[in-house]
Amino acid sequence: MSQTGPSAPAPLQGGRLALISVALALGTFMQVLDSTIANVSIPTISGNLGVSTDQGTWVITLFAMANGVSVPLTGWLMGRYGVVKTFAASVVLFTIASFLCGVAWDLPSLLFFRILQGGVSGPMIPGSQALLISIFPPARRGFALAIWSMTTLVAPICGPILGGWISDNTTWRWIFFINVPVGIFCAFICYRGLASRETPTFKRPIDTVGFGLLLIWVCCLQVMLDRGQDADWFHSVSIVVLAIISAITLVGWLIWELTEKNPIVDLSLFKSRNFALGTLVFCLAYAVFFGANVLQPLWLQTRLGYIATWAGLVAAPSGVVAVLLTPLFARYSSVIDARITGTLALLAFALSFFMRAGLPPDASFRILVLPMLVQGIAMSTFFVSMLTIQLKDVPPQQTPAASGLSNFARITAGGFAASLTTAFWDHRASVHQSALADGQASHSAAFTQALATLQGAGGSAKQSLASLVGQVVNQAYDIAAVDIFWLFGVLAVIMVPLIWLARRSLSGGAPVAAD
Repeated sequence: MSQTGPSAPAPLQGGRLALISVALALGTFMQVLDSTIANVSIPTISGNLGVSTDQGTWVITLFAMANGVSVPLTGWLMGRYGVVKTFAASVVLFTIASFLCGVAWDLPSLLFFRILQGGVSGPMIPGSQALLISIFPPARRGFALAIWSMTTLVAPICGPILGGWISDNTTWRWIFFINVPVGIFCAFICYRGLASRETPTFKRPIDTVGFGLLLIWVCCLQVMLDRGQDADWFHSVSIVVLAIISAITLVGWLIWELTEKNPIVDLSLFKSRNFALGTLVFCLAYAVFFGANVLQPLWLQTRLGYIATWAGLVAAPSGVVAVLLTPLFARYSSVIDARITGTLALLAFALSFFMRAGLPPDASFRILVLPMLVQGIAMSTFFVSMLTIQLKDVPPQQTPAASGLSNFARITAGGFAASLTTAFWDHRASVHQSALADGQASHSAAFTQALATLQGAGGSAKQSLASLVGQVVNQAYDIAAVDIFWLFGVLAVIMVPLIWLARRSLSGGAPVAAD
């Protein structure tokens, strides 16, 4: 959406360029940060609001759902109102929604404000990217994209650490309040500095039917996945109804979008083999990556006794490695086939998951960090490789639509994966808990001896039994986490052949931004 042609304003220079670049980068940083900062805070938020960690996870999934659904509207909004106004308005609304999240009084209010926060954040990332490109001279636009890309990698490093520190030392509400001063600064500087550089606007029809159907099927499916575990899945009438509505509206949406003259989502892009295969792998791989990032802090805090700060520090090294290696891979992206670097990313993801599946329950901090270092290698090339494969055969005029569709699919897949991961973790834990309980029945000599030992240490019969039951539950959840990491590793390996069904892809020397 950057301005081009002879009428485009001249690039900015000096201190003004630096100040506005920082403000735009902060807009990206703030949005990406909010997709990760809550991950390590879920146990704290859940405990404070008196709900289960499963319900607390909705804070992550509903934000992702709302953000994903809002992405297809971004192109229409920027064309209708201009990139500067759309971006500044999005930042202002995001800041207000962040404040409301911080003052939420119960879970329903927090979830409502998170949906609002995700819904208004759609234009923030594409807007910041387009405006950064427009204010730099053509010869330095690669540098502008590098600033933008590095911001999207630094934010996931800071998110878990900052979220953990805030949860342990103040109140979880500050994970949202910290957006307020940043958002005010970003919106003020960007609008004041760029209002005179507003992009041309034009009226064009909006696919309200397509957007309505999209909203219904995505929301129904997300709510079904979030509530399924508590409602006993398809034994619940409400879950069945949600599934039927989601399926019907999905089919209706697909038919409508394929026949609509101005669709909200251009599904014709899937005619390209590279785009179809690239998007499929992008979504599946991001889903297991996002699911693992939700599961790990929950596992560390609820079962291994980690506080939020240290759970965040375990995750941080992956981002550090990604920041260090991304420029190296980007430099050679014009000569190395993206299928090769994509394979490297998937195999590194798989190795990281397999390493986590082999961790003992008493693993030290250093041992827990090692798989995250390997994951950093995957992150450093994954986004660049997948986007290069996807956009291989997409005409330049369709690139914005392709990027929007890719991001919608990726973000939505991440939200679905977070819900499925926590539900599957609970299910597998129940299975293992039953098996462990059968093996430690009251007639078992080992069980009787353990009970006697605890009672000999001063515990009552009731306290000793509760202690043993707690150990069984923890062990069941540990084994269930291992099951999931093994599954994620296998899925990552299975995706590798799909990449090689695509055509050879090079970035053409242009930096490919990862979001």
